[in-house]
Amino acid sequence: MPLWLQAAGWGSLAGSALLIGAALGYAVRVPRHVVAAVMGFGAGVLLSAVAFDLIAEAEERAGMVPTVLGAVTGAVAYTGCNVLLARHGARHRKRSGRQQPSEQEQSGSGSAIALGALLDGIPESIVIGASLLGGGGVGAVTVAAVFISNVPEGLSSAAGMRNAGRGPRYVFGLWTAIAVVSGLAALAGYTLLGGAPAAALAAITALAAGAILAMVADTMIPEAFENAHLLIGLVTVAGFLVAFGLSRAGG
Repeated sequence: MPLWLQAAGWGSLAGSALLIGAALGYAVRVPRHVVAAVMGFGAGVLLSAVAFDLIAEAEERAGMVPTVLGAVTGAVAYTGCNVLLARHGARHRKRSGRQQPSEQEQSGSGSAIALGALLDGIPESIVIGASLLGGGGVGAVTVAAVFISNVPEGLSSAAGMRNAGRGPRYVFGLWTAIAVVSGLAALAGYTLLGGAPAAALAAITALAAGAILAMVADTMIPEAFENAHLLIGLVTVAGFLVAFGLSRAGG
């Protein structure tokens, strides 16, 4: 199978976890403390992937300066876009309670939430596609980390959408579209970055890592802490160690 097709397939697979989580969150009234605990676990998984796979790989490829510049740029870009979307109703897009505004409460919030979901998922997918560059295999740990973390993201967000009065057509249409875009973003990560210098590739990997880290701190950890604050440290460490173990097993 051509590598570009593999990139699209792996990106779509990781993105499909959002749809799985959304189906659970919309159809089943999962207790909020369970949603929060699973979200904390997913946050730990992503923190480990950022530290031991993305940032470490970028630093090995090109050194500290491109890595730091890329990570800071990614965090600033994500935060800036997130601030703009928050002003239009997307601030609580991953919250499972009643924090999300309905369309009646804030016009345009549905579109802002959809754009926010795209903002959250694209950096992860680009990294998956870029991991195939050089003819090697896909970054299996990165795919696993994104897949594991996407389930609670989709679950929590869909529960919040249901509470805000959004119907199944909106919810499942959104997450299906995000899964498709995840595959396209992974494809773009493979095709557009092929032949890029090591420093540029490292900077882009670090940029995605910075965006993911900002996303975890801004959207995942608050949901986890609010409803499972007594356990959040333990479940986050558990997720971190699971991803770390996968990283070492895959190495």
